Amino acid sequence: MSSLAEPPASRAPSRSPARTPALSPASGPSRCGGERRRNASDAGDTQLRSVDLNHVIKLLEDSDSKDLEREQLKTLKKVVKRFENGLPLKDLEQIIEILNLCAEKMNEQEAFTEPLCELIKLCGLPFQKKKSSDEVSYSVAVSKSIAQLGYLMRVPSSQVRIQICKCIVSFYNTELPRKLLSGYQPTSANYKIQMAELGGLAETLVLSLALVENQLTEKLWVLKALQHLSSSGVNCRLMMKAQAASRLCLYLNGVDPSGQLVFRSSEILWNLLENTSKEEVINQLSSLECVHALKDVFVDLLMHGFRHYDRQLRNDLLVIATLLAENPAAPMIESGFTKLLIVLATFTEVKIPNPLVKGLKLTYSYEDFEMKKLLFNVIGVLSKDPCALSLSLFVLTLQLLSENDVMPALLYYVKPNQKPGFHDWSAAQYEELQLHAIAILASVAPFLVDKYLSCQANTLLLVFLEWCVGQDPFFGQGNSFHGTGGRGNKLAQMRYSLRVLRSVVSLYDDAVNLNLCDQGAISQLLDILKYAANKSKEKEDAILLEIEADILFLLSALCENDLHRKELFSYEGVDILIPFIQIDPKKLYSGLGHNRLLFTALDCLWSCVIGCYIAEDYFLEKQGIFLLLDLLALKQKNLSNIILGILVEFCDNPKTPSHISTWRGEKDQTAANLLIQLWRQEELDLGVKRDQYGRLVDMKRPIASSFQKQQEVIPIPANCPSFAIMEISENIRAKLYSLLCKLGFENLPGLSAKDFVTLAIIRRYIDFKVGEVWNELCAELKEEFRPVGLDEEALKVISEVSEDTGRMVAALQTEVLESQHHQEIQEEQKAYKNIQAIHKQKEMVNKSWENFLTRTSNYEALKKAKRLQEKSIEASRCKSKTQNGAVHSTDIKGLGTTV
Repeated sequence: MSSLAEPPASRAPSRSPARTPALSPASGPSRCGGERRRNASDAGDTQLRSVDLNHVIKLLEDSDSKDLEREQLKTLKKVVKRFENGLPLKDLEQIIEILNLCAEKMNEQEAFTEPLCELIKLCGLPFQKKKSSDEVSYSVAVSKSIAQLGYLMRVPSSQVRIQICKCIVSFYNTELPRKLLSGYQPTSANYKIQMAELGGLAETLVLSLALVENQLTEKLWVLKALQHLSSSGVNCRLMMKAQAASRLCLYLNGVDPSGQLVFRSSEILWNLLENTSKEEVINQLSSLECVHALKDVFVDLLMHGFRHYDRQLRNDLLVIATLLAENPAAPMIESGFTKLLIVLATFTEVKIPNPLVKGLKLTYSYEDFEMKKLLFNVIGVLSKDPCALSLSLFVLTLQLLSENDVMPALLYYVKPNQKPGFHDWSAAQYEELQLHAIAILASVAPFLVDKYLSCQANTLLLVFLEWCVGQDPFFGQGNSFHGTGGRGNKLAQMRYSLRVLRSVVSLYDDAVNLNLCDQGAISQLLDILKYAANKSKEKEDAILLEIEADILFLLSALCENDLHRKELFSYEGVDILIPFIQIDPKKLYSGLGHNRLLFTALDCLWSCVIGCYIAEDYFLEKQGIFLLLDLLALKQKNLSNIILGILVEFCDNPKTPSHISTWRGEKDQTAANLLIQLWRQEELDLGVKRDQYGRLVDMKRPIASSFQKQQEVIPIPANCPSFAIMEISENIRAKLYSLLCKLGFENLPGLSAKDFVTLAIIRRYIDFKVGEVWNELCAELKEEFRPVGLDEEALKVISEVSEDTGRMVAALQTEVLESQHHQEIQEEQKAYKNIQAIHKQKEMVNKSWENFLTRTSNYEALKKAKRLQEKSIEASRCKSKTQNGAVHSTDIKGLGTTV
């Protein structure tokens, strides 16, 4: 960059730098003349041009001598004086070059320390721009210049390093300088921060930590600068490239009486977690050294930190430890940190002395309350996602949880809420801890079943649930995350207790389920379900729906495959279950959880009713089959599969088919018509080929889906199901076929010709499926080897049988359609004859009316009509005279009308 010291005219001849001061008053040919005649707007430039930065650089590059050193120091002081209000952007590159030259001289000449620090201080002032576009124009040069500040940390001077850090911190000071250069204005407030990001200053500063590792004051200043820089996501990503997380964690347990080392390091770690990839930060912290450092400083703060600030810092580190516990690669167990955290989480509840927490007492302050919740959360993290851990680590984790009495500690909170003591948690805090502990119990219990049973957890939970539906005066605070929806009631406690039961019952462990049933769990769960259903009638919300769904699941799991338990469920259970199946279809899309509730109700019906004739008959009496068919008529794909499965199972009861046949839907739709419609829709979704009338098209693969046809022939072992077999469980056609088999294919009411065409395919479903399997077998054989003549002939005959079946069905379909067409023609002809008769009748009526009008208006026509009438009467008389028979006259005497 050209120097601002260049005057408009040519420069004066150069002289020896040892004899010519850089800021000499006589640097031009005259102090008056041209300079006094400049415009007032250039006054600032004139002042700056008197500083020849190129000359200063050349002066600093010359060889050392005592006189030259004094001249250099004097020149540097004058440069500092000239730019005391800020550095212009266009001079920054040269100033940085001066800084580097001073840094080189410092290695041998201590005297350059002070001017170097003063020049660095100038870099902390807002830069000066002459035009608005200067910020963009000089951005590359400025970013490189700021990056050089980080490289100056190599200078082995505590004063210089501290000044560099102060300079970086000042980037975040938005105060304007007291005095501005004439004709200049300061750059925008965030300009330096953006240029620092562009130049990668943060990465350099992290690397410089290795230079100040043993100097506490310098290290603290570097950390303070990094703390400011880490507020930016760009800087955090640069810091992560330099392994900032692991470097900072190793400094946590360093000696520092002020406590700033831990505070600033943890703050930077938090910023890294928030602004960069959490996984990357945790991976850097997952070394054994980092975990040990984190553990040591946590223990120190735990045992010796009595200030409010110490407890907050302890909790911050505990959160980082929790994140580490989520990483299977972190050596938390090897370092002993996991055991320490588990012991801390349980020592106040189990009251068992442990050397790890000897002398530790909780103060029931808010920070200790937060720590308690965080420790519970650690236990929850340790019991989640066992698949992510190796088997040995998972076994060790469970061993630690079991040995350190996690189960009794969590069950300590499964009891009715009592009024807290004076030196205890507040009511709101105790409730929050209680709900949190029960929520964590739901995660831990499935892995510690033996401990769960030995602590009589089922008994405690059932007693607690009885309290939840009781009339004891208790008003939940509902302030916490787990207390959602529990204000003024016990629903939150009920919700999480049921979650614990759900987690252990879903294991289908005979010992757990038998223990529950022996204590009357089925009848108690039915009572709770009735209580929740009544509450839902008052006000329906997601919490109540979840409670109802969980109870239905528990009943399903307990009653499945056990006839005695189904009988316990039967009458009362069916009465409660029916309203859940009668759900309003509009509610399924409410988002509150009605969809899940309906599915659990159907699952409960399948598990608790089917297989017990007492319950089945009672369900049929309550018109339950009609309700299922009403749901099926909604034609929702996710519902159809399970409802059809239930109906197929129900058809083992001989009373069921008559109920299905009796059902009528909208527009008098029959069950058979509904099932055939579902079949057609399913084939449409599967892409099965049919013509416009629904007839077979592909005789070789009449029921194959489009996806099935795209599959290549892959030889598979004999014990593995082929694609044709697997396809049966992936759609509802097999269930529809089974159900229609139960109803019978003859004399089905309410079917159209189109339905009969589809019914012909359904009737031969098994034959077509067998043909598919044989086709797969033939294709596999041809892939592997060539069959012998007899085998090939047999395979050919089998294939032809399948095709003949398809042709026979197609012929039957055609016959049905032709019969329908013939019937339609006959009906059309009949309708046409009726129309003709109606028209003829109308013509006769019209002709009669015309004759009447003629007779009334024309006397001759009347006489003619009279003659015709008499003639007609005479013709109607019998020709042979009846002996002694009376003869009556047909004339009415005195008649004067024409009718």
